[in-house]
Amino acid sequence: MMKDYKPLGDYIREVNVRNKDLSVTNLLGVSISKEFIPSIANIVGTDMSSYKIVEHNQFAYGPVTSRNGDKVSIALLDKYDNAIVSQAYTVFEIIDHKLLLPQYLMMWFRRPEFDRYARFHSHGSAREVFDWDEMCNVMLPVPPIEKQREIVAEYETLSNRISINQQIIQNLEATAQALYRKMFVDGIDKENLPEGWRIGRISDFGEVITGKTPSTLDNSNFGDYMPFVTIPDMHNGFYVIKTERRLSKKGVTMQSNKTVPQNSVCVSCIGTSGLVVVTPEECQTNQQINTIVPFNEYALEYIYLTCCGLEKIIAEYGIGAAVLNNLNKSEFENLRIVLPCDDEIQKFHELVSPCFSAIYLKQKENSKLTELQSLLLAKIGQ
Repeated sequence: MMKDYKPLGDYIREVNVRNKDLSVTNLLGVSISKEFIPSIANIVGTDMSSYKIVEHNQFAYGPVTSRNGDKVSIALLDKYDNAIVSQAYTVFEIIDHKLLLPQYLMMWFRRPEFDRYARFHSHGSAREVFDWDEMCNVMLPVPPIEKQREIVAEYETLSNRISINQQIIQNLEATAQALYRKMFVDGIDKENLPEGWRIGRISDFGEVITGKTPSTLDNSNFGDYMPFVTIPDMHNGFYVIKTERRLSKKGVTMQSNKTVPQNSVCVSCIGTSGLVVVTPEECQTNQQINTIVPFNEYALEYIYLTCCGLEKIIAEYGIGAAVLNNLNKSEFENLRIVLPCDDEIQKFHELVSPCFSAIYLKQKENSKLTELQSLLLAKIGQ
């Protein structure tokens, strides 16, 4: 198969243009998710004239791969006309777009196999580097330009659909948040609550379960594994759709780790505090997550949106031994919240439950579309 592959160095060249006249002000970084992102670096007093300019359809990558999540930070600048990046990045471009499309090459860089290759070929002592020579030695298939366009179009169709769904999800979330504020926040005086309302605790709405990381066990005798939720899973949306499955077969509790039912509310309470998601199926969590299992199903939406509003309180509540925000089970379940009367909560449920259902369907669709993208990335290497 390798005879059909060609060295990337035949198609690319390094670019080293500095921002000498300070004409470019858009400072970006490159994430391990292979996207250009706004830089968070403190540039006060920094000489920006030495920063490198990246033009549209050029690439930038960070050669250092150690302590980088086993990934290469590399991205194609396709959403801006130009930008500047740190001198630490290597900038390069494709020599002839009639032979190799930038978008096709970026698809190659998104393959997990490329990250593994780059890590294996990184070298150094204090830090491991995937240098320019190693980049030029990368082998990849380069089909005719018409075929490349077909592959890119198929991938971008999936990407566009994911983007549209994400916009719909954001609009639905905003709708639910607006209804919540209208009914339970705006104009509500906590010192003079409406009749039937009171100040209570999180635990008044449901049982609080704190997760536990199970010990590593031999899983060979287990078949259908239960989703295991960790904080990184909670960054990916309203519902926890895709999580690692390990250790526990459905219906079996391992290592005294409690099972969290469907339609529970998970809240991160250490490190990255204040993330809130809903569980669409039975799962287990680690010890960094407190979960509310609602006593009444109609209270799910109110609990979720109330916990979203507690983000700052949770994040600032306490400091653990490792200098991380840490809210244990007892502290979490005793957090004070407004408890409206049941009639108002049921009315709210009837209004927003269609939003929650639609969000779940769109997230599930995006999960499937992402799987299709992964299959397409794998296919171009065959």
